[in-house]
Amino acid sequence: MIKKRLEGKVALITGAAQGIGEETARRFHEEGAIVILSDIQDEKGEDVARQIGGDTIYLHLDVRNEEEWKKTIEEIVQKFQKLDILVNNAAITGFLENFGPQDPEHASLESWRAVHATNLDGLFLGCKYAIQTMKNNPGSSIINISSRSGLVGIPGAAAYASSKAAVRNHTKSVALYCTSNGYEIRCNSIHPAAILTPMWEPMLGKKEERDQNIKQIAKDIPMKKMGTPDDVANAALFLASDESKYITGIELTIDGGLLAGVGAPPTKQE
Repeated sequence: MIKKRLEGKVALITGAAQGIGEETARRFHEEGAIVILSDIQDEKGEDVARQIGGDTIYLHLDVRNEEEWKKTIEEIVQKFQKLDILVNNAAITGFLENFGPQDPEHASLESWRAVHATNLDGLFLGCKYAIQTMKNNPGSSIINISSRSGLVGIPGAAAYASSKAAVRNHTKSVALYCTSNGYEIRCNSIHPAAILTPMWEPMLGKKEERDQNIKQIAKDIPMKKMGTPDDVANAALFLASDESKYITGIELTIDGGLLAGVGAPPTKQE
């Protein structure tokens, strides 16, 4: 019988009630991991955990709250004796939350801080408590979900882009901190772009309008299509598994070629 890629590993995934987090939880379970889903959308999260089954459990976790991080990690260690994998996936854009304008001129300081509280403070706390828990556990992996927006400017989503850029940099700091202290913890970031998740829905519209908007977005992607959550989940699976045992501090883009440059070939000259 072929050994599954995450067999015997315990994984915590934040923001796992839907989208990339949900799909990552499903992939990890398929590959033998004990999966702990966390979110603030309790009903959705509990439903996903029931669907996945097995040893999968759901725990409420507001990533902005340090005491909830402590409680969550303590509960995982008490129940499973260890934590091998953390996927810091929980994030907000400010659009679904109706925070108002997100551009550099009109965004409010309140909305700026709210986006950073989830996307950056929450990730900082996750890394902090994961390191403390994993440092005597060989082969551990922290995977931070950043974004293409963390590598380029996004005028209409300034706080989101800023927070995701900070995620990219903090990932490298964590990676080097762990290696310098002799901890066998790898830390890498994933940078998705144009992945069709619930986060996109406010911008896509309904029915025919939605289909047209997806086609329009796809035109600007070299691969001419939007990605799906499983594209990101498969990348997370690789970084969570022992197949990536010599990889730390990298940024892995999942973007259909967007960051590679201009996708259009040169025009043939007559």
